[in-house]
Amino acid sequence: MNTKKQLQSADLRLAKMLKALGNPVRFQIMQFLAERQTCITNEIVQNTLLAQSTVSQHLKVLREAGLIHGEIEGPATCYCINAEGVQWLKEQIARWLPECCSNSQPLDFYLERYAKK
Repeated sequence: MNTKKQLQSADLRLAKMLKALGNPVRFQIMQFLAERQTCITNEIVQNTLLAQSTVSQHLKVLREAGLIHGEIEGPATCYCINAEGVQWLKEQIARWLPECCSNSQPLDFYLERYAKK
């Protein structure tokens, strides 16, 4: 695979992850999973107050984005954060914004810099 295709693939993966996290319910699910380390679907449903089918759709989006994974345990599915996926996301954001938030420049520098664009 050439570099351009790899870049496009990485960009698409990053966009998919960010889009998945851009939904408030999915963001809440990720926070819930981070606090609990592992969770059965029913516990997530109780936390969000949404129908199980709606929660299942949100879980599917997070799973397809590579942010979570689940294992079937009897009649339920137990979900947890995909540490490898989240680590990859963190690395991509660090590369995407390499100058951002470093201790060498105050926040005002970045606000002024991007306000001019």
